[in-house]
Amino acid sequence: MPWSDQSGDGQGPWGKSRGGSNGSAPGPKRSGGSSGGGEPPDFDDLMRKGQERVRSWAPRFRGYRGFLLLLLVAVGIWLATGFYRVQPDEQGIVLRFGEWIKTTQPGLNYHLPAPFESAFTPKVTRVNRAEIGYRTISDSRGSAFPRSVATESLMLTGDENIIDVKFTVFWKIDDAGKYLFNIRSPDRTVKDVAESAMREVIGKTNLQSALAEGRQPLAQATHELTQEILDDYDSGILVTQVEPQSIDPPDAVIAAFRDVQAARADQERLKEEAERHRNTVVPEAQGRAAAILEEARTYRAEVVNQAIGQARRFVAVYNEYRQAKDVTKRRIYLETMESLLSGMNKVVIGNSAGGQGVVPYLPLPELQKRRDENTVIQEGR
Repeated sequence: MPWSDQSGDGQGPWGKSRGGSNGSAPGPKRSGGSSGGGEPPDFDDLMRKGQERVRSWAPRFRGYRGFLLLLLVAVGIWLATGFYRVQPDEQGIVLRFGEWIKTTQPGLNYHLPAPFESAFTPKVTRVNRAEIGYRTISDSRGSAFPRSVATESLMLTGDENIIDVKFTVFWKIDDAGKYLFNIRSPDRTVKDVAESAMREVIGKTNLQSALAEGRQPLAQATHELTQEILDDYDSGILVTQVEPQSIDPPDAVIAAFRDVQAARADQERLKEEAERHRNTVVPEAQGRAAAILEEARTYRAEVVNQAIGQARRFVAVYNEYRQAKDVTKRRIYLETMESLLSGMNKVVIGNSAGGQGVVPYLPLPELQKRRDENTVIQEGR
């Protein structure tokens, strides 16, 4: 064999002799002869070589373990991206592969991480505004002023007149899911719907009514019609207010129109003053006429009753006169004299002493008159 030396002392491939002359234990002989065969490998050497090979694999194993740890951390972070918070003024909208599946309320919520699910949190309490018929422009100094947009503000009334209407619509999100997915451009939709509703309301109203009735009736009708159309669209939008800015004739005729309005206002004012004067004078004249008529009726009744009484008295006296003429004549004479002399101071001259003497008498009327005067004076004190 090649590993045999020239002396013929045979050794195995591990440098050991086949015999026991060198003091080592002889290995088992190969069958087929006592010479020419090698010994099997040693078990200790196999163990040593196996341990060395395992040590050579250890760095690779430690590299795989770090990769798995990093993979688990990445998966945990990916799962944690599914948490999202909905603020009190927001609503959460969850999409699964682009399809709206649910709406969540304020608070901490969870959805499957991307690319499976995603979430939107639009603000539902913020009040938005849409300007129709004008635009608010800011100059270099920061001052804001309105600029008219004639294509939106000029509208046709029911009596075929043109009127200039500018108004603002305030709205907010009522249902975030419908707002995001049922309409494409919410701002433009609200603006177009509000303009269309105002044109319909103005088209059913004549010019004088639109200018005289004021802004609120038109704003209320536009508000209701706009909300009805948006509800038909299932838009998820709530209109909170429609605020008119101005309702006037077109700028080209506004000066003449104001003159006409001023003349009509003067006409109405003068008519109202005339009505007030008529309402004051006519009742007073009617009252005076009624008083005069009542006085005439009273006087007529009084005169008629007196005439009737006098006629009845005359008839009664006449009947008595026919029965006793002398007595009746004397009674009439005495009553007549009584009525004539009752208010006069009288001096009685008797027939005694040839008619030359004055008959003394007691002045009873004078005493009565003085007593009445004294009574009045005492009461006055």
